Amino acid sequence: MSQRIALTLASLLSLLLFSLHHADDVVRGMAPGGLANLVPMLVLVVWLYGTLELAEQRSGLVVVLVASLFAAGMPVVHMTGPGLAGGRVAGTAGALFFVWTLLALGATAAFTALLAARGLWRLRSGRES
Repeated sequence: MSQRIALTLASLLSLLLFSLHHADDVVRGMAPGGLANLVPMLVLVVWLYGTLELAEQRSGLVVVLVASLFAAGMPVVHMTGPGLAGGRVAGTAGALFFVWTLLALGATAAFTALLAARGLWRLRSGRES
């Protein structure tokens, strides 16, 4: 599989997991509902645009890299600090889904970030991806 296809698939999977995780955050009251959801939606739109429309350009790789690094940090944010994944979610209905999406998001986003960084490195060195 080419790196370009792997990056696109990994980025789309990370996008899906990010949206599922954010929806779970809203349902659990960890993220506000209403118009405050426009910010994560904007992140998703920019990330999706960078993944699909700017896929072969430096700007697309930068968008995917930044969004992926942000998403890869989600497990750290949710598994440290008072009352997040450990206290408020443990023992509740859907806790397994919450934690699984968090771990899967962290792994796929980190993988996506590595592929985007590799793509940027190849552009820098003048090699075709």
